[in-house]
Amino acid sequence: MKISPSEKILGLITTTLALFAATYMAARSRIAQFQEIALERVNIQKQITADIETIAQRQKWEKEYAKLSKLMPTLPAEKKTDAHWLEIMDNIASKNGVKIFKRQAGEEKKLGNVYELPLECKEWEGSLDSMLHFLFDMQSEGAMLDIRQLQVKPQGKGVLRGRFMLYCAYMRESQKTK
Repeated sequence: MKISPSEKILGLITTTLALFAATYMAARSRIAQFQEIALERVNIQKQITADIETIAQRQKWEKEYAKLSKLMPTLPAEKKTDAHWLEIMDNIASKNGVKIFKRQAGEEKKLGNVYELPLECKEWEGSLDSMLHFLFDMQSEGAMLDIRQLQVKPQGKGVLRGRFMLYCAYMRESQKTK
């Protein structure tokens, strides 16, 4: 049996196409992996660029930290802080005519050198004017006080009721000296 030149060419083309198809089928998953790696490389490069920019601004952030850490209240390491912050909140509320009925302190959390204590006021009552003055005085207290949740609803003529979450930030004496 003799194979003609056209049959040889047809056989070569068929074999070549079969090899390309087999290679593509085998490499398809690898191609997807290479695309994922390329995308991950781009994301990592963006993160490295952002980190380099942040590091370049180190002196700026150190100055900002030094300035703000002076404002940060420092409490003794062994002192329970919930009574301290509840007293400050109650004094500012009574000074401004806001009545706080139900309140409780949450768990103290350490975030780096800073501690944060959430105070939940489950029920308060006052006028819009008294609440605005209360919020302003809380902000300008000099301490690091932040009201993150505030719910207000009208109760009657000129009377508002609601709830809020107050977060108090501070440092411990052993932390500030480091």
